[in-house]
Amino acid sequence: MNAAADDIVLDNGRVRLRVTVVDGIARLAELVPSHWAGADKPPSAMPLVEVSTSHVGPGGRRHSERNATRGLQFQSAETTRVRLGPGAAPAQQLRVVLADPDTGLRVESFAALLDGSAVVRTWSGVTNAGTAPLLLTQVSSLVVGTLVTDADGAWDEQIRLSVPHNVWGGECQWREASLVQHGIYRTYPSHQREPIGSRHSLLVSNAGSWSTSDHLPMGLLHDTGRGLGLLWQIEHNGAWCWEVADWNGGVYLLASGPTGADHEWREILEPGEQFVSVAVATAVIAAGGDGDLLDTSMAEMTRYRRAVRRPHADNATLPVIFNDYMNCLEGDPSQDKILPLIHSAAELGAEYFVVDAGWYAEDGNWWDSVGAWEESRARFPRGLRELLNEVRGRGMVPGLWLEPEVVGVRSPLVGELTDDMLFCRDGTRLEVTGRYQLDFRHPAVVSRLDRVVDRLVADYGLGYFKFDYNIDAGHGTDIGCDSPGAGLLGHNRAYLRWVAGVMDRHPGLVIENCGSGGLRMDYATLALHPVQSTTDQRDHLKNAAIAAAAPTAVTPEQGAVWAYPQPHFSAEDNAFTVAVSLLSRVHLSGRVDLLSPEQTALVGEGLAVYRALRGRLPDAVPLWPLGLPGWNDDWVSLALRTADETYVLVARRAGERTAVLPLRHLSGQLCSAEVIFPVTLPTHLAWDDARGKLTIELPASPAARLVRLHRRR
Repeated sequence: MNAAADDIVLDNGRVRLRVTVVDGIARLAELVPSHWAGADKPPSAMPLVEVSTSHVGPGGRRHSERNATRGLQFQSAETTRVRLGPGAAPAQQLRVVLADPDTGLRVESFAALLDGSAVVRTWSGVTNAGTAPLLLTQVSSLVVGTLVTDADGAWDEQIRLSVPHNVWGGECQWREASLVQHGIYRTYPSHQREPIGSRHSLLVSNAGSWSTSDHLPMGLLHDTGRGLGLLWQIEHNGAWCWEVADWNGGVYLLASGPTGADHEWREILEPGEQFVSVAVATAVIAAGGDGDLLDTSMAEMTRYRRAVRRPHADNATLPVIFNDYMNCLEGDPSQDKILPLIHSAAELGAEYFVVDAGWYAEDGNWWDSVGAWEESRARFPRGLRELLNEVRGRGMVPGLWLEPEVVGVRSPLVGELTDDMLFCRDGTRLEVTGRYQLDFRHPAVVSRLDRVVDRLVADYGLGYFKFDYNIDAGHGTDIGCDSPGAGLLGHNRAYLRWVAGVMDRHPGLVIENCGSGGLRMDYATLALHPVQSTTDQRDHLKNAAIAAAAPTAVTPEQGAVWAYPQPHFSAEDNAFTVAVSLLSRVHLSGRVDLLSPEQTALVGEGLAVYRALRGRLPDAVPLWPLGLPGWNDDWVSLALRTADETYVLVARRAGERTAVLPLRHLSGQLCSAEVIFPVTLPTHLAWDDARGKLTIELPASPAARLVRLHRRR
């Protein structure tokens, strides 16, 4: 292909991606549903990739108009057939090559479309093809140019943007507003088409080693004028950013991994060296149909996540997991405390039993003594092996908690560590709340943790690990790299390679990912781990808002939601905490050993319902009849839709006794509606076939129900 005006098209029948080349510059002219092709082609104002080789940007906080981008000229394009991961469906992949002959900068822009998917995955590779070292301070993974034209001058009201806040104990809380309400609005005269724009942007960024400590690496943009929706996720387990801003009478979206301006990231490429950016996946949706934009886009992203993750039997069998931490032993396990929990968990039908934090601590402080991973003889005088044999004897698979990336300052291992095995800044070991951060770029760190995991699996017959991560190591380390951000990025990627190696050696092992709950809930990590902790929230009523929104971040069959029944709870409270977990991975905890026979029967009823329906979860897609939950909403709801059944979780936390739930995909369908848990507590249901609406009355508050709607043939 030459550098004249040409079109390069990638189209799988669901999504059309069109790159145009004018005057040697490649730009993304279209990213739309395939059936829109030729019907609506707004001019693109943005280059295909934004690259910076300077510490200084164009002004403000924007990541557009970077200095190196201007010299990149189109060279070639090709389309090939690939697979995007183990077991993934085939995909079409477009590679566009750009180069700057003056600097030797060579950029490859990739876009891949899975067959039958409305999700496109994009990333960039940068090579130094010159003769001198080349500094990188930004490489974009996605740039969508003009999303809306300024024909009516109302882009700031026309665009709706949803931002997912994600804090400790308050994960997956989305907020939608117009660009004006987000602080992005037109500041120049209505008759003027300002090429630069307002100079402002909405920047959402994560800095540090928790990838989701403030926000999920996601966003949802709705162009209400054109009926176009874009839902994106940045697939990285460290620092990232995305921004939405105006430019040349329109709006653009840009997403990337770490940058110099936000994350102290820079890479110096020697001649011949290459840097590859993180990946971004974007669902491209036309609004309308039998579901709203949110439901449709999240369904597409859910299917994509399943297609690209590492295959694991756990995602099909979905066993019930008991973990002794949450509202139970709270990191203070012992032989005498755990034995009754083993018996009660087995009676309830748990299939995995996980001993959480503290099993190695000789005293009461388990936090800063981690690292050696040897059992405490004070806590287990007869040995941990005997206890875990009891787990197996009761028909459950034993598991242990591990925090492999940290070493406590009181750990006996500290004296064996050299500085280059740890995160350091300015010649000093980085200490975070009594812990050091291990650097998985170092081969000695990897080999030691390999020995730890292999020993624990062999000695105890483990089938499950909960890999936790409870510190934020900041921007990174400056040892053996060009910048702290580069050190963190290298560690991030090395850590995931290590986890993959563990799973290669132990293919039946289930490894749960936990980052103080949901503070590392990204799809670089979740494409590898079969189970993801969603929160450390202890309040069962607040947990409902997290559980109902969790499928925005993780597939239902991967997202572990706590159920923690208590002896002092009422029947409605115990039913509530169990019910909110049933459309996910049940993470059972609480003082199940102290429940009365009636309470045990109620919890057992809920788990029996879960075992009966869990086979439907791996093919179900989520929807939200009441919209995504607000943190203080009186009622919250989540539904999972299968081919012939819809399961609806409804939770009343306060307010009116009655709620009406629209289920548009069932409008005009003949359906039967029934409460399947709890069946003994009072509920009134009414289903309107013609309007597709479910009316539910719950006399008590709090109360939660799981309802099944079955389409009658």
